[in-house]
Amino acid sequence: MTSVRILQQGTIHCFPAGLKDSDGNLVNVEVSAVAYDGKSLMLASDKPIPGEGRSAVFKLPLDSSGPDDTRLEYLTQAKIKQAVKYEDFALTTNGRYMIATTGFDRIDDHTHDLNDYNHLLVWPVGEPEQVQVVDPDPRDGVEGSLELRRKMTAAVGDPYYKIEGLAAIPSDKGDGLLLFGIREQGRAHDDFTYQRRVIGAHFIVNDSHNLEFIDALHDVYSFDPCDHEGVRYECALSSIEYDPYHGQIYLLTSFETEIDGEEVIGGYLWVMSLEDFHAGKEPTLVTLEDGTPLEFEHKAEGLAVLDRERLFVAYDNDRNHQLGSVDDRDERHSCEALYTILGLA
Repeated sequence: MTSVRILQQGTIHCFPAGLKDSDGNLVNVEVSAVAYDGKSLMLASDKPIPGEGRSAVFKLPLDSSGPDDTRLEYLTQAKIKQAVKYEDFALTTNGRYMIATTGFDRIDDHTHDLNDYNHLLVWPVGEPEQVQVVDPDPRDGVEGSLELRRKMTAAVGDPYYKIEGLAAIPSDKGDGLLLFGIREQGRAHDDFTYQRRVIGAHFIVNDSHNLEFIDALHDVYSFDPCDHEGVRYECALSSIEYDPYHGQIYLLTSFETEIDGEEVIGGYLWVMSLEDFHAGKEPTLVTLEDGTPLEFEHKAEGLAVLDRERLFVAYDNDRNHQLGSVDDRDERHSCEALYTILGLA
């Protein structure tokens, strides 16, 4: 059984307080993706962060005192700014490339107005100026990973789905197996069921530093946490993370429900070996040191392995501003993202 302890909690200031969008509304940061490349934390909000020198993707150093948001830098390359609704990051297994996915949860085949929600991007770590779109539409002037979307739709089997997990794991084929975690699936955005389903395809990174799939997207894994006695709420997949130090996979799930008119949010963390993952076995629910299930008090959406002993969890509470145990204040500012650093016990 894997147990953890909370080492640190806090907030990250992601942009100036009081920032407003073009309609005059306060911008709310909703961090849904995080990765760690050995030097910097890479984070992304699933809502745009307006401003010429800003974007929804940003990085900041991590030191012994935690994330240093005084040195936050936005990634402002055109392709990175164009993509909308980032949901997860992944590093290739050799640590040389960063991969980012949006949610792929909407499309307009007639106008292409929603293409920005359908992007898989890749760039060499530390060189975002070399960012490229993976599996783009072959037609000139049509933006987005639309070829990939067509493959996803065929693999999922339903017209509506939302991608929220992304991870690259080792494989004896190509440069690895790229996993996509499905959170929602159904006929439409208002007619779906929550999922803990993973599809994937093998890939290579070519000489042009772009990612190519070398076989078809196919079902890889699924599980149902509802039968676990430690799980109190129905939850759905929100992130996947490969742990190269221990040869295992973390599955992050989150929930958002209402009880007696009150919103209840949170999440659970699961872990399993690569061998068990490929065998389709059930994952292990991560616990606290006393053996009780680790149940996050915030909607856990992003997960990064920092080193052999630490994990970083980012939260996307949407419009919920409660801080809970993270801070003595009652509410966070709209520019603040919440995080937790966990230590393996």
